[in-house]
Amino acid sequence: MDGYLLDTQTLCYWFDATDERFSRVNAAVDQLPSDAPLYVSAITLGEICYGHAANPNGAGPKRADFEQFIRTRLPQSLEVSHHTAEAYGKVRALLAQRFAPKEGWTKKRRAEQMSDPVTGRELGIDENDLWIVAQAIERRLVLVTADKMKRIRDTVGELYPDFQSENWGA
Repeated sequence: MDGYLLDTQTLCYWFDATDERFSRVNAAVDQLPSDAPLYVSAITLGEICYGHAANPNGAGPKRADFEQFIRTRLPQSLEVSHHTAEAYGKVRALLAQRFAPKEGWTKKRRAEQMSDPVTGRELGIDENDLWIVAQAIERRLVLVTADKMKRIRDTVGELYPDFQSENWGA
């Protein structure tokens, strides 16, 4: 693999010294080779910005500290590309085949999907997780996550057998 893609929860554990998983994540980071690239997704940054904006105290000093932490510890952020979209599309299509609502994929139902797609909730997945997984696939990165994502992981393993994920907070 070519590095590590850290998801939102992992970043939060790494940053927050009051969290019980802080020391485990820091120990995992410290054990990496010094040249091991660490990445954060633009989607993860969006989730963090949303959390700060939705929190009435989001503009406080902790937010500024967290933003400084991201800038200094994780300078490499990943944008979504057309290659990300390709991996996302393949994995989501297989998820939809397996977990779509009972009505199935009739010709009429496919047309309806164009204007009213099956949601992540109906498929039992988190859309942001799927995009982040697609970025890890695209760039051959180990996804570091505390999220369960069972359906996504099982499906990804069939399409991309080299996909790897780790949980540094466990």
